[in-house]
Amino acid sequence: MTTPPLTGLRVLELARILAGPWIGQLLADLGADVVKVEAPEGDDTRKWGPPFVEGTGEEHLSAAYFHAANRGKRSITADFRTAEGQALVKRLAAHADVVVENFKVGGLEKYGLDAASLRKQFPQLVYCSVTGFGQDGPYAPRAGYDFLVQGMGGAMSITGEPEGAPMKAGYAVADIYTGLYATVGILSALRQRDTTGEGATLDLALLDSQVAVLGNQAMNYLVGGNPPPRLGNAHPNIVPYDVFPVADGHIIIATGNDGQWRKLCEVLGEPALADHPDYLDNKSRVKNRVALTAKLHLLCQRYAKADLLAGLEKVGVPAGPINDIGEVFADPQVIARSVRVDLPSAAAKAGHIPTVASPIVMNGVRQVAGRPSPRLGEHADDILNDPAWSGPAR
Repeated sequence: MTTPPLTGLRVLELARILAGPWIGQLLADLGADVVKVEAPEGDDTRKWGPPFVEGTGEEHLSAAYFHAANRGKRSITADFRTAEGQALVKRLAAHADVVVENFKVGGLEKYGLDAASLRKQFPQLVYCSVTGFGQDGPYAPRAGYDFLVQGMGGAMSITGEPEGAPMKAGYAVADIYTGLYATVGILSALRQRDTTGEGATLDLALLDSQVAVLGNQAMNYLVGGNPPPRLGNAHPNIVPYDVFPVADGHIIIATGNDGQWRKLCEVLGEPALADHPDYLDNKSRVKNRVALTAKLHLLCQRYAKADLLAGLEKVGVPAGPINDIGEVFADPQVIARSVRVDLPSAAAKAGHIPTVASPIVMNGVRQVAGRPSPRLGEHADDILNDPAWSGPAR
């Protein structure tokens, strides 16, 4: 069996909800020993249901939301407000490589658990703070929430139909992208520590991450000077690249070049449309998107979904269905790639807890932790008696 790449790395997670735990989960998937320190009442998301994972007894095993971001970890509880709780965290920090926390700016300082305090005592630590708006700037004291940041960070201004209300994404993009960026930062800091022997302090903000992933839309503004509008499902720079109605529903057609455009017209039975001067190249199609989109709607509605998708696939025009999440997990490609993993759990009624695996496949092995999310305080004795987390400090 292949040894996971981060085997031997010790991570102390003082985080809850989503962005911080997402970091810990990804590091656990890659083999790190992640100790999650929870308040005595537990991570808030344990109660964010239904649905809840059913246990073998009367008690459930926490909400599905909690299990989305906490597999592979060990749980211990500590009350940061008490001297005993603070001492426990410091004891664990002495043996950690990485600390992850997502308290408000200054929230851990009064307990002596902030970056400056812990890194002064343990300079080898890579200490990662995740906040809504960062450690400085006028918004630094504010609490940050994914929904608010999607709005403040520009994402909602380009999401939704042109005449409709601004719309957030259907999942927590700011939280999850911040978790991913933070993980990259942590791994980079660890690589630097290999050279210098010194840890690092990382400052990750939801707002920074949300603005960063605006990608080409941000560049469209910075270069063109005009804030991009909402275009529904259309692409600001490529046409046709949209959702189109068919006889029995909708499909996505995503032409990326003029050759694919020509093939699309042939499949739709209108090859001459590709040579129309208004649609001859992408620049022309973007300029005349309204008229062209209307024509394509009429043409696509003559075909059944399966027939048109098959025809487009045959000639190499990118197209696909719009699956609900149930259809996603029934998709043969998703099944073949083992994206869903059932992690054994004697405490679960089903005998296992389902999870969505990390998308990282290394040397043919999908990187996913082998155990499900922990019950509250489940591993306290194991952690306190684990030689890796006791004895002399690093």
